[in-house]
Amino acid sequence: MNQRPTGSVRIIAGHLRGSKLPVPDRPGLRPTSDRVRETLFNWLQDKVPGARVLDLFAGTGALGLEAASRGAASVVLVERDPGLAEALRGHVARFKLDSARVVQADALAWLSGPPAGQFDLAFLDPPFDGALWEPAARALETWLAPGAWIYVEGPPRLQAAWPPGWRLHREGQTREVRFTLFQSRNGQAAETADTLREESTPQVQPTA
Repeated sequence: MNQRPTGSVRIIAGHLRGSKLPVPDRPGLRPTSDRVRETLFNWLQDKVPGARVLDLFAGTGALGLEAASRGAASVVLVERDPGLAEALRGHVARFKLDSARVVQADALAWLSGPPAGQFDLAFLDPPFDGALWEPAARALETWLAPGAWIYVEGPPRLQAAWPPGWRLHREGQTREVRFTLFQSRNGQAAETADTLREESTPQVQPTA
């Protein structure tokens, strides 16, 4: 049974700029805030156009649909909840996004299958009440193109053992979340992780 939206998030930029995505009342549903998404896509501004994008634990679709709005070549949104997946299909139809596809499936189960292509950019933002970051990161490895970018969002004190080929690119934190951008092996970034931490770690303050 569908539940009424408790609010909405908006697409920040691109041809869908200003479009609203309802946020239904679902356990564990916590869309990435406008402020954090704005910071993330500033980091990715020259990497999204033409990219093959995977949005795991898609929820409202705020990350994957933002990427589609900004010119991603293709977007796959994976969401287990039937109601949320149905809503995502509705957004894809409403926005006429021929490049976007919704998969209703458990993310880990879906990743355990044979890779259906490789992705240049992946969003990993699971519910905070599950220990899903490490198993999802390991399973994601074979789905990534060389030099792919991986965005991870978790609670401020998240500690995880990331795949050894993932190199820290940038990170930030609010009172609610820690968000990190990695690049997979064979990437082009030359800076060390320590230098990047010093030069590009914004402290994004949450909106009131």
